[in-house]
Amino acid sequence: MRILLVEDHRELAATVAAGLRREGMAVDVVGDGAAALERTSVHRYEVVVLDRDLPGVHGDEVCRALVADGNPARVLMLTASATIEDRVDGLSRGADDYLPKPFAFAELVARIRALARRSQPALPPVLTSGDLRLDPATRVATRNGLRLDLSPKEFAVLELLLSAQGRIVSAEELLERVWDEAADPFTTTVKVTISRLRRRLGEPPVVQTIPQAGYRI
Repeated sequence: MRILLVEDHRELAATVAAGLRREGMAVDVVGDGAAALERTSVHRYEVVVLDRDLPGVHGDEVCRALVADGNPARVLMLTASATIEDRVDGLSRGADDYLPKPFAFAELVARIRALARRSQPALPPVLTSGDLRLDPATRVATRNGLRLDLSPKEFAVLELLLSAQGRIVSAEELLERVWDEAADPFTTTVKVTISRLRRRLGEPPVVQTIPQAGYRI
């Protein structure tokens, strides 16, 4: 999944972003509300992790603008205030969830994953195709009962292909949803990752290349 982290505390933002990337998420980071609105107008995000107390454009205004524009991203609002009144106020402005600071990183990850599931069409809890099985909750993929040793990007690509349920997924969509803004769209990143994934999956091949269109399982 692709996440936008909006946090003006640089050290906290860097720490959280690094942790989310280790969880296999693609993370873009901005430090103010204006930049958040610019990014969400250009890129598709499953979840926006939004600090409420932002400089310039306040987090409340960012949240209100996303809702008004019909942006499909789910909003997880963060704040140093933990009062019930503040939580209710944040949710009333369109936030989908609310997490007070300081927070446990494991809870942040769990809430992001829950919101991401809500942003997509309903899928079974475990994704399967033939003898291939992927559990997004436990981050475990197996083939013929044997656990696959996948990198975070390989896992994310496999998850996206399985969740497409036979639909062709273009290289552009893979790049947009699995990689963050640091990825160079003119490189062979997607092809290289697909090639490595195929080797991990073994025989017989399950990932098809559809010429001039993309990939599917």
